[in-house]
Amino acid sequence: MKIKPLLPAGSRRKSLITAGALVLSTVTALVAPAALAQTPAAGGKVMRIIVPYAPGGPIDVTARMMAEGVKNSLGTVIIENRPGAGGNIGVDAIAKSAPDGLTVGIAAVATHAINPWLYTKMPYNAATDFAAITQMVRVPNVLVMNADTARRLNINTLADLIRYGKANPAQLNYASGGNGSAGHLAGELFKSQAGIYALHIPYNGGNPAQLALLSGQVDFNFDNLATASANIKAGKLKALAVTTAKRSAFLPNVPAVAETLKGFEIDTWWGLVAPADTPKDVVAKLNQAFVAALNAPENKARFSTLMAEPVASSPEQFEAFMKGERAKYEKVVRASGARVD
Repeated sequence: MKIKPLLPAGSRRKSLITAGALVLSTVTALVAPAALAQTPAAGGKVMRIIVPYAPGGPIDVTARMMAEGVKNSLGTVIIENRPGAGGNIGVDAIAKSAPDGLTVGIAAVATHAINPWLYTKMPYNAATDFAAITQMVRVPNVLVMNADTARRLNINTLADLIRYGKANPAQLNYASGGNGSAGHLAGELFKSQAGIYALHIPYNGGNPAQLALLSGQVDFNFDNLATASANIKAGKLKALAVTTAKRSAFLPNVPAVAETLKGFEIDTWWGLVAPADTPKDVVAKLNQAFVAALNAPENKARFSTLMAEPVASSPEQFEAFMKGERAKYEKVVRASGARVD
């Protein structure tokens, strides 16, 4: 038995063409938003943020927040982690990327202010190989003592620590995550301005240095506030001062070092840069997108959980800031004698 078609042959062809057009238009409608989302700054191509440190740390976390925060204006942005050599490997990759707006990366206090004076040979020039986009965040550091040690030595304030150091030469020591680390250089600057001596004991990373402090092997550290805060709250560490120019909103009852030693200011910071020859109009578009993401209320709330303060700036402001930081750390690194060959 033959089954008769429901429609004549010509009608069937028209129906199939119409159905095909409907399917094609539906697929186009589904695909178009994703394609359009990538066009504003990248011309439909995927951007990348090079993070010169391993995944999982505060810098990596905030970079991923920014990638998510700019997706509506810049399209798809991926994170590429390139750790090694104190951040130099990843930052060198940024410097040597095409200046087409498709590659940006993290510039940090280590890579753009400390390493140029710490390393005998640098693969990039921090002053000339980059176009500043915006600073991202500032994270306070804090001078902390082992709480038991502080009680035993009757040290309750920064002034007490300085008095003890002057009255007991060569009796204090402090730990850091290694020679040339931010904690080491903060300690050297503190010693210089306070006029005291404390033996520097370098450890292989911030965590071993903190464990040494908690166990009483060393007397004090300059630690990242986000890292130290839990032990401060638990009473295991005593916070004497924060290293930012003013008190931190995260520890409002803890004075700044600058309240005792005028002009003292060292904090951890990072921001975004592009290769040096990136066109100014492209840099301006990138700045607009990332500044909007930094100022978004939901991102400010997430930054606060890391005890990080978002610092949105113009490219000119960030460039001037990094220049000032390089000048400051040149003096500190040279005075410390720290070198990495």
